[in-house]
Amino acid sequence: MKTNRVPLRGWAPKCQRLPGTAPFGHWNTSTFLTALRHDRIDVPWVFDGPVNGDIFRTYVERVLVPTLGSGDVVVMDDLGSHKSQAVRHAIHSVGAHLLFLPP
Repeated sequence: MKTNRVPLRGWAPKCQRLPGTAPFGHWNTSTFLTALRHDRIDVPWVFDGPVNGDIFRTYVERVLVPTLGSGDVVVMDDLGSHKSQAVRHAIHSVGAHLLFLPP
């Protein structure tokens, strides 16, 4: 989620401006990570800034892995931070399987 994105178009009464605001010069990025299970959203985590390898590894090791069980399947896209050996090892250490979506 980026705060520098503002709507470029919208609806307003005829001959009136569409009101809108933007946090000029105070732009931030927040990242939301979560696990989507067949019956619920699980282990949400929000932090300030973009995701990188260290942050994603911390999420997997401290937040996601404690909720996984033997036989669970974790599906991720092919983002570089998802493919680290530490992430793979953490998921496999609890007996869960790891699958990657095709590029």
